[in-house]
Amino acid sequence: MKIENTKAQMRKGVLEYCILSVLRENEAYVAEILDALKEAKLIVVEGTIYPLLTRLKNASLLSYRWEESTSGPPRKYYGLTETGKQFLEELTMTWQELQEAVNIVTQSKTNNHE
Repeated sequence: MKIENTKAQMRKGVLEYCILSVLRENEAYVAEILDALKEAKLIVVEGTIYPLLTRLKNASLLSYRWEESTSGPPRKYYGLTETGKQFLEELTMTWQELQEAVNIVTQSKTNNHE
């Protein structure tokens, strides 16, 4: 079993949550979303993010609008819909519960008995 495969699967599992979180406060276009993910060390390529954004949009979690750009073609800005905001709230609670559970399971037994 290769560690890289497992690491990639773990990243994929949280990518939608991270994208929705990036868009929590403000709309963003793809390059901005990618920059935010890269800043957090979640390296994602454009070929991965576009299908995810389409899936999130088709699930009514995201909306988008076009805006003219002074430095090139128009940009597609993505933002959370009301449904997307509610979905993100639920995911955040689930993530916190999962994080706590994983921390409990993965703490060394010697730390638990001190």
